[in-house]
Amino acid sequence: MSGILDGKRLLITGVLSKDSLAFHVARLAQQEGAEVVLTAYGRRSLVELIAKRLPRPAPVVDLDVTDREHLDTLADRVAAHLGDDPALDGVVHSIAFAPQDALGGNFLNTGWESVAVSLEISAYSLKSLTKAVLPLLSRRGGAVVGMDFDAQLAWPHYDWMGVSKAALEATSRYLARDLGPRGIRCNLVSAGPVRSTAAKNIPGFKELADASVGRAPLGWDLEDPEPAARGVVALLSDWFPGTTGEIVHVDGGAHAVGA
Repeated sequence: MSGILDGKRLLITGVLSKDSLAFHVARLAQQEGAEVVLTAYGRRSLVELIAKRLPRPAPVVDLDVTDREHLDTLADRVAAHLGDDPALDGVVHSIAFAPQDALGGNFLNTGWESVAVSLEISAYSLKSLTKAVLPLLSRRGGAVVGMDFDAQLAWPHYDWMGVSKAALEATSRYLARDLGPRGIRCNLVSAGPVRSTAAKNIPGFKELADASVGRAPLGWDLEDPEPAARGVVALLSDWFPGTTGEIVHVDGGAHAVGA
């Protein structure tokens, strides 16, 4: 039986551990027929170890989205794993970081230096990453999908990461505008909170999660990354050929319900 990603080749960022949402996106993508290349930030051997838990082996390339040399050489380094026709059909942006003083209720006291780090890594990097692999994406068109967390509201403890997610959403819309003529879609999946390694680094994650989960009419399981991963895989597929600049909420409906 064929999968919805048969024949597609994807670059997936953000695989930090087996509980990373990006790991489950890679797993599902392979199960649906895709060929996957992963990126690693600083701990390549760890990502290579985690990649062995995927259904099939996946190559790993180094990527620091703040490193100009990494970005300038990314297309060539990814192309080396794609054979004679080095085209990418999709990119998954699962990259976010904010210094500790930009989180945890310190919003009014956070200095620009920390805010700038959060914005560059969590929002601007969607543009940086996409532009870096544009020579591969432009060969036959494709999809860029980023991981979001609802930026319509001010969440407990989320502070400048929340602002960065709002910037990510705007960046995605502008990428959709500029890349549409090349046949490239850009969308975000606004996922409900998942208890992952990254989540553990957010001060007050429990309160943030409780505020979201308690409003979800479909319910939401903090331990289950599958619904969000399926949303990403669907947007990478050909089943959304006319959708771009969109934010698809996969949060049990929490975004639609008030307190």
